[in-house]
Amino acid sequence: MNYFKQDLASLHADLVAKKLSAKELTQATFDNIKATDPKIDAFLALNEDAALDQAAKVDAAGIKEDQPLAGIPVAIKDNIVTKDLTTTAASKILTNFNPIYDATVTTKLADAQMITVGKTNMDEFAMGGSTETSAFKQTKNAWDQTKVPGGSSGGSAAAVASGQIVAALGTDTGGSIRQPAAFNGVVGMKPTYGRVSRWGLIAFGSSLDQIGPLTRGVKDNATILSTIAGHDEHDLTSSTQAVPDFAKDLNDATSVKGLRIGLPKEFLADGVDEDVKNAILAAADTYRKLGATVDEVSLPHNKYGVAAYYIIASSEASSNLQRFDGIRYGYRAQDVKNLEDVYVKSRSEGFGDEVKRRIMLGTFSLSAGFYDAYFLKAAKVRTVIINDFKAVLKDHDFIMGPVAPTPAFDLGAEIKDPITMYMNDILTIPVNLAGLPGLSLPAGFSNNLPVGMQLIGRPFDESTLYKAGYAFEQSTDFHLQVPTLGGQN
Repeated sequence: MNYFKQDLASLHADLVAKKLSAKELTQATFDNIKATDPKIDAFLALNEDAALDQAAKVDAAGIKEDQPLAGIPVAIKDNIVTKDLTTTAASKILTNFNPIYDATVTTKLADAQMITVGKTNMDEFAMGGSTETSAFKQTKNAWDQTKVPGGSSGGSAAAVASGQIVAALGTDTGGSIRQPAAFNGVVGMKPTYGRVSRWGLIAFGSSLDQIGPLTRGVKDNATILSTIAGHDEHDLTSSTQAVPDFAKDLNDATSVKGLRIGLPKEFLADGVDEDVKNAILAAADTYRKLGATVDEVSLPHNKYGVAAYYIIASSEASSNLQRFDGIRYGYRAQDVKNLEDVYVKSRSEGFGDEVKRRIMLGTFSLSAGFYDAYFLKAAKVRTVIINDFKAVLKDHDFIMGPVAPTPAFDLGAEIKDPITMYMNDILTIPVNLAGLPGLSLPAGFSNNLPVGMQLIGRPFDESTLYKAGYAFEQSTDFHLQVPTLGGQN
C-alpha cells in the first residue's frame, strides 16, 4: 500500500468498489510498518491480530458510501488509552499497562469502523519536544534519520510522514501535534480546548491538553476531526458546540478571498531561522495572490508564554502524576521496607529525568509561600496573552506564522539543555494557553527538511483554518513532496 499516493477519499472509493478489502488494506499497512519502522521506530505496540479480525468483520458487514472511514487503519498516540492494547505513555512506570476501557476518541473511531493498528512512541507523559524522553526507543525524523521527529507526538507524525499509515492521533499540550507535524512535513491540528473529549487521555496539563489528528493532507485531517470531536458526558470540559463537517466545503483555493490575516512581528523576530522566515513570508504572498489581506500585527506578551506555560503545565502535571504511586497499577519497586519506600522508590525508578524535573517545578510553584509569586502570576500572564489574541482576532480572521523557530535539529543535540528545549516551543505554547485552534501544514523546505506554518484561529473556528490551509495546499506543492528514507531527499 503506497500511502503517499492515497488519501482517505481514494481509499474509501476503493473499499466501496471492492477493489480492496479492509482486511487487505490492514495487512498491507502492517507490511508497511514492518518494512519501514526499523528505520523510524515510530511504534511502541502493534495490534495485528485484533486489527485483522476487526477488518474482517467490517468486510463481512459491508462498507457503504456514507461510511468514509470504515475499514481504514489508524494509529493512536500511546497516552490515549486503548482497551486490551498496551498503553504506557512511553514511561517505565506504565510498562505493560493494559487498559480496561477505551478513550472516547478511540471509541468514536471504532464507531466509524476505523481499524486501530498500534500505538505510537512519544515523549514520556508528553513531556518533551523531540520524542527523546521516551523510556523505550528513539523515534527518527522521516526525512532524515539523524534528526529528531519533534515531540511529544513524534511517533504519530513520523508514522504518517514515512508512509506507514494514512492517519494518526496525537495530543498537544504546548505544541506537541503542530511541532512534529512541521518537522515531518505533514498536517496537524490542535483543536480548540474542549472541542475533543479528553476522557481516556493520560493527563499532563489538564487545562492545556487536546487530542487532534495528523495526516498528509488538510481534507483528511478535517474528516478525522469531525469524527472525534463533540461533547462527552465523561468530560465536563468538553464543549457542547455543534461539530460541523469540516471537510464539506474544502473544494478550491478561492475560499480565502477577502479574509484578513494577521502576521505577528514577534513570530519573525531574532532567533527564527532565516529559511523559516522566508517560507512564511512566501506563504503570506501566496495568500495575497489568493485575494486575502495580510497585515503585520503584534502579540506583545508572546515572549512570556514559555515561562508562564512551564509553571502552569508543571503545576498541573505534579497534581496529575500523583496517581502513579506504585500502589494501584504500573511499576512498583521491589526493594522496599515500608509504604514511603514504595512511593519514593517506585516514582524514582519509574519516572524519567524530564518528568521528575517538571513534577518538582510544579510542586514548588504550588507550595506555600511560592504560589502567589509563581503560579498565580503565571495565571495572570496567561490572561494577558489571551487578551492579546482577542485583540488581533477581533479584526482578523486568523493569524499565521511559523510553527517552530528552526527545522528539525540533530538527535541528541539539545536534549541535555532543558532551557533550549523549552524555547523551541515559544511559537506554539501561547495557542494552548489561550485555548485556541492551531493548524500546522507544510510551507517549504530548509536544507531538505520541512518547514511548517501554523494558522491560529478564533475559538471553535477550525473551519476557517481548514479552508485557509486547503487553499494554501492547493496553491503549492509542498504537501506532495515525500521523504526518501535514508536521509537523501
